[in-house]
Amino acid sequence: MKESIKALRGNIFVVLLLRLLIVMLAYSVCRVGFYLFNTNIYSDVSFSGMMRMMTGGLKFDISAIIYTNLLVIVLHIIPFKIRYNKIYQKIVMWIFYIFNFIALTFNMSDFIYYRFTLKRTTMTLFKEFHGNTNILDLLWSFVWDYWYASLFGILVFIGIIFLYKKVKVGTPIKYNTYMYYLVNTVIMALIVGLCIAGMRGGFRHSTRPITLSNAAKYIERPNERAIVLNTPFAMIRTLNNVKLHKHKYFTDKELATHFSANHTFTADTTKKKLNIVVFVLESFAKEHIGFYNKHIKDYKGYTPFLDSLCQHSYVFQESYANGGRSINALPSNLASIPSFQEPFVLGNYSGNEINSLGSLLKNDGYYSAFFHGAPNGSMGFQSFIKQAGFDDYFGKTEYNNDDDFDGIWGIWDEPFLQYYARTMDTFKEPFVTSIFTVSSHHPFKVPEKYKNVFPEGNLPVQKAIGYTDNALRKFFKTASKMPWYKNTVFFITADHSVSPYLKEYNNTRGHFAVPLIVYKPGDSDFVNYDTTTIVQQTDILPTALNMIGYKGKFISFGNDMFNKNGDHFAVNYEGSTYQLTMGNYLLQFNGKEATAMYDIRERYLETNILGTVPDIQLKMEIKLKAFIQEYNRRMIENDMTVK
Repeated sequence: MKESIKALRGNIFVVLLLRLLIVMLAYSVCRVGFYLFNTNIYSDVSFSGMMRMMTGGLKFDISAIIYTNLLVIVLHIIPFKIRYNKIYQKIVMWIFYIFNFIALTFNMSDFIYYRFTLKRTTMTLFKEFHGNTNILDLLWSFVWDYWYASLFGILVFIGIIFLYKKVKVGTPIKYNTYMYYLVNTVIMALIVGLCIAGMRGGFRHSTRPITLSNAAKYIERPNERAIVLNTPFAMIRTLNNVKLHKHKYFTDKELATHFSANHTFTADTTKKKLNIVVFVLESFAKEHIGFYNKHIKDYKGYTPFLDSLCQHSYVFQESYANGGRSINALPSNLASIPSFQEPFVLGNYSGNEINSLGSLLKNDGYYSAFFHGAPNGSMGFQSFIKQAGFDDYFGKTEYNNDDDFDGIWGIWDEPFLQYYARTMDTFKEPFVTSIFTVSSHHPFKVPEKYKNVFPEGNLPVQKAIGYTDNALRKFFKTASKMPWYKNTVFFITADHSVSPYLKEYNNTRGHFAVPLIVYKPGDSDFVNYDTTTIVQQTDILPTALNMIGYKGKFISFGNDMFNKNGDHFAVNYEGSTYQLTMGNYLLQFNGKEATAMYDIRERYLETNILGTVPDIQLKMEIKLKAFIQEYNRRMIENDMTVK
């Protein structure tokens, strides 16, 4: 009996199964690890819910494991006796280690990186960081700063090696040569069939290959999709960029009554040709800003300067980002283009002709420039700015002083914001400029002279937020003495939100909660705290154009924030779910039907009220469907400008 069991355990096909089961176990351990490292985000996950996601995740794990182990599988199932050779098996071992360790490294990197993007990493990561010359320094910083996650990974790898060495190939069963090849060929064919089914996610001929959206079957909330999925699967499924589909929710005539991205402004000669400045602040979620959280007892926030500036600005309480990553921010803020399945600048339609603040204002005599203290080419911003029709780009190269380089991301915000002010002082008015700050980013360092100046906070980013806020204070002090200052309107927002600490931001609404502040020096008409109007990043372009009396047609997926009779809402995309915030409600929609609805006056969004307010729900569904239909059609047809 023992000999039979030993022979079975050493069977090449049983060995293959056991080795793949080792990887399956590692993926499940990683799923638990992903949850444990992000419990603040998933504080509402029940034990039964976690078990459902663990079980559902196996389907995605199997698919990823088969894809990443195809060579290992082939080397086990080819019907040749060389498979039993010791050197051959050693080669198989190293191939097994290399492919699986790489895949699992990406998987475990999302233990931490997910906090910054709130989505599983996809293949757009490589495009997003293309051109970053400091990538190795950044990776080492992540490994060192999050040593506990690195230690977790090392223990997983040690466990895999330990278990792998317990599974050894025995000697082949003695058949005559004809029978050996016949049996092994039949088994090989069966395994190939099983692999195809595993990669596709099912056996039925009608089964479409599983994608990221299939994870919704096992979850209660959109952000839980990341627990079900694994990063290798997400990357494999996004090897080819997402292609949009033309929806026909409405006829063209009906669509025009529900939503249109085509805008027409008539000239208002009473309005001055103001300079326009757009601040995009790295990771400046509303959670960090005391002014936005006055309802929370004893919460002062980490931005004393912004809090003081808000007292003299038009501040929108209900303001939202259109995307969850830095790379989404420029299309939204400068060109009024939201991002859905993938960032606009990385997708199939990134080559579309577009309009922006830079291109639209050229005919009005505006000069345009963009500032980013990172190495030129980082994040693809320089290419996008050129595509958007801006005149000039000012980056680390133009700054030309590496003494102020933070060693990873770019020039420290304080000196670069001073450079920004001084450089604008050389521009002929009117001008439109934008700056994307860099310092409030991992590894959340501040210059040595500020080491113990700013409060640590509950999140590592909050010390760096304090530093950048102080840099903003110094910028406005410098700029206020310059002649162009009082003829300028400043829009202040963030690129995206971050992993939250406060409970009210730990939901699908809070994941997009960013400030939107409009500051016009000395103008009391623009001092207000608007607690009801829903605004989004794509509203900046039409708002700025209307403020300077622009005349003409343009394409925008936003609306003028100050139009009291306008259509005010915010659209974003999380997981595989579209979201519309309008009035007092947030609606979630999967492309076919509404999946959840919340009353945003209920701070924590814990109660799904889908179906309880049918008239409002229908109105919101119509608006969101129209928005999606208009967006997809214009993207597919390259109809993003007024011809």
